[in-house]
Amino acid sequence: MISILIPVFNEEKSVARTIERIKKTMGRQQHEIIVINDGSTDNTGDIIRGITGIKAINHPYNIGYGASLKTGLKNAKGDWVLITDADGTYPIESIPELLKHKDDYDMVVGARKGENIPFMRKPAKAIIGFLANTLTGRKIPDLNSGFRVFRKDVAMQFYNLYPSRFSFTITITLACFTNGYTVKYIPIEYSKREGKSSISPIRDFIGFMMLIVRIMTYFDPLKFFLPPSIILMGSGLAFGIYEFATIRNIAELPVILVLAGLQIGLLGLLADLITKIRK
Repeated sequence: MISILIPVFNEEKSVARTIERIKKTMGRQQHEIIVINDGSTDNTGDIIRGITGIKAINHPYNIGYGASLKTGLKNAKGDWVLITDADGTYPIESIPELLKHKDDYDMVVGARKGENIPFMRKPAKAIIGFLANTLTGRKIPDLNSGFRVFRKDVAMQFYNLYPSRFSFTITITLACFTNGYTVKYIPIEYSKREGKSSISPIRDFIGFMMLIVRIMTYFDPLKFFLPPSIILMGSGLAFGIYEFATIRNIAELPVILVLAGLQIGLLGLLADLITKIRK
């Protein structure tokens, strides 16, 4: 059975239409639809209560996108979980295209082709993408697409890592790649959302950056500690050689740089050892 999770917050304009499209697309395939109303303050709750054939879960107040998906995961009965948004952006009719690859992969993701990214958010997205690609050693077409299907048992392994806000999709993506699970990307169209986005560019960019750093130190700490260690030690050695060649003496700064780089490198080795023991 496929468990379809729809986190909802103030989506009165599109939630009913999204659910209807899902029902029509799934047809007779065994599935359940779980709608998590995350403390909506408009008429979303009343609309959901009037829809039959779904399981509705209500948060008493707004907790966050990730918290809603975690609630859905705990209540999902299917071996596979599909997540999508209720804002009309994702092509619901492409669900069968994702599902047909699930026997060969642990997670199948819809990679957005026509995503309209505001100019001010492009540098932040590029930085986050660079860090994620560095961590995984792969080119990730769409790091935080909210249209994907994955094995529930795989997702539950990292349950305690998922944050409450908008970083659920980034976390499960990086967790899968860094733990040897297979991921397939399918190009999808992406429509303009109905209603207002609740994403805060500055706050969520900082959150995404902290999340990626945390996951790097959790799964592959050497990739986080080794580059600054090499840079510091290399700079210290180069500066020391330059000073010795010019003034026949070595000041404190090159020694401090080398020792700082060495300490960071040793800390990385210790963290890597702890990670391997934990695994």
